[in-house]
Amino acid sequence: MLEGRNLLLYLSIKYEGDWDKIYFAIKAKEKISKEEVEEVVSTNKTPFVTIIDDEYPDALKNIYKPPFVLFYYGDLSLLNNSNSFLAVVGSRNCYKENCDALNKIITELNNEYIIISGLAIGIDTCAHKSILKNGGKTIAVLGCGIDYIYPKENHDLYQTIKQSNLLISEYPSFIKPNSEHFPIRNRIITGLADQIFVPEVHFKSGTMISISHAISQGKDIMVLPQPIDNGTCNNRLIRDGALLIESGADILDEKK
Repeated sequence: MLEGRNLLLYLSIKYEGDWDKIYFAIKAKEKISKEEVEEVVSTNKTPFVTIIDDEYPDALKNIYKPPFVLFYYGDLSLLNNSNSFLAVVGSRNCYKENCDALNKIITELNNEYIIISGLAIGIDTCAHKSILKNGGKTIAVLGCGIDYIYPKENHDLYQTIKQSNLLISEYPSFIKPNSEHFPIRNRIITGLADQIFVPEVHFKSGTMISISHAISQGKDIMVLPQPIDNGTCNNRLIRDGALLIESGADILDEKK
């Protein structure tokens, strides 16, 4: 009999982390030999956790398409830490003023949250760097194989998170960055979080996809207000019911 976690790893590698293909292979009871599994599994050199493992985060089990396998580097215990989790999502080409405001707000949180983001340039990078500067913890969820440093500008940040925090990805290590993967991975960022903070967002952006995931998961959306002429849709979100956030104290007041 094939070991369940190795079978999931095999399917994840075979189907390159594609959730639908893995699911349908399981549903169809795809015929797989023990030898096939052992050969493919032996190629994996990356630590991993599967949905049937005790270490798999409970927060992800009930989201839409929970990842079958999470590859990781760093401190896996962060996924089940007693601290609250705050996802920070936002624009890649962000205004400096919003990055400055994010730095201030994260400092005011006094490391009561583990910050989750996607290691992209812009708001993601600002969030990761800010919490690390303050001596807190962060989790980066990648939209590519975990051995790809993307974007390359974040090489040093990637290494820092890898060594003392946590990098995770549902994609095997050999999967190159693909624009189709990033919106999909956003369900993991919001799924892990207790709350979602949006310093800056524009219409028709990946951040709006993250917000959609968060809403479907029943998470609070918290938004930094903006000048009316800067082209963001932050104020529209606040008008539609998102929580207005001007300080770390505002986020702490909403802590569940």
